[in-house]
Amino acid sequence: MPPPAPPTELVPSERAVVLLSCALSALGSGLLVATHALWPDLRSRARRLLLFLSLADLLSAASYFYGVLQDFAGPSWDCVLQGALSTFANTSSFFWTVAIALYLYLSIVRSAREPRTGRLLWAFHVVSWGVPLAITVAAVVLKKIGYDASDVSVGWCWIDLDAEDRVLWMLLTGKLWEMLAYVTLPVLYLLIRKHINRAHEALSEYRPILSEEHRLQRHASAADKKLVLIPLIFICLRVWSTVRFVLTLCGSPAVQSPVLVVLHGIGNTFQGGANCIMFVLCTHAVRTRLFSVCCRCCPSQPSAQSPAGPPKPPAPSKTGESQGSRHTPDELPVT
Repeated sequence: MPPPAPPTELVPSERAVVLLSCALSALGSGLLVATHALWPDLRSRARRLLLFLSLADLLSAASYFYGVLQDFAGPSWDCVLQGALSTFANTSSFFWTVAIALYLYLSIVRSAREPRTGRLLWAFHVVSWGVPLAITVAAVVLKKIGYDASDVSVGWCWIDLDAEDRVLWMLLTGKLWEMLAYVTLPVLYLLIRKHINRAHEALSEYRPILSEEHRLQRHASAADKKLVLIPLIFICLRVWSTVRFVLTLCGSPAVQSPVLVVLHGIGNTFQGGANCIMFVLCTHAVRTRLFSVCCRCCPSQPSAQSPAGPPKPPAPSKTGESQGSRHTPDELPVT
């Protein structure tokens, strides 16, 4: 590997964009966690995996936010701490993204049953948390995490560019798993889509005679199938980081391009926000419930006019609404 290029300087506008991306990603990940906690009936196994991915993205966004805000000028203890946290969270996010795609493949294409998927969930936890933790601890103990002059990051600390084996540790702490995900995720995604399309063709002539129960079951499973968009989000966001990594290995001055720097900063920090847009704001079941909670929290005009007349009996309407809401979860996780 050639000697490191001069440090990539971050201008205030670039730093502001990346900080905003970190904040939106943290907010989006928090909303995903909150919806999982508020509505137990939406806790499918696929959305439980999405919860763990959101936790990793939340930690990643918070650590990146601190790194970009500090804009480290050299090695320090908080640089190492931030680099360790972001390394663990970022690598864990890679593993959970692949775990979601693998789960969807096994449950949709292979029709895996509950006991098998239950054991698989424990394996996902061991790999997706344990492997990143072991790699991060090893990197910290061997003093490989440190100041990187923003050549392979956007203001945050990662692998010390002065380390002789920096390429090996860049691969182990993220890039190897990232590039493997580029290959694994599209293959699993294409197999899932091929299976779904084949199933739709096989059932097309029998749709009129399907029972209502089967329709609702397929209707609800559409929410889980929507999770196949996570790999596409992952690739579109992460590719800019890989481009700058390759340019750094080649010693190209293009690694300091302002456009690449901003795209890298947004791509590494916004996965939580992108997942929130897709699986909260663009999911009808979650969006309507979230808006109803916001409406109840905000004061309304009728409440101010209530002293003018006799109070309405609220009990029947509330019970009616609660009973109606208990029937909606089977119908809501549709879009």
